[in-house]
Amino acid sequence: MKIIIQLSSEEEAKALPILLRHSPGMILPERTYVLGEDAVASLRNAGIRFTQLSREALAPCLEEVAGKRV
Repeated sequence: MKIIIQLSSEEEAKALPILLRHSPGMILPERTYVLGEDAVASLRNAGIRFTQLSREALAPCLEEVAGKRV
């Protein structure tokens, strides 16, 4: 599951060493990151504060969208 977070500039400086060795992710403008759950847990364990902007929702299966399987 992917989680989108935003860091302050001070917290980003603390987070980068953890993120660089821990997990692939995506960096967006304004110190916004798309990370896996493990990377976010590592940031929390290190006491790094961030704002969680979004969490990837699980996609419904085709049966839930289209009705019963035929």
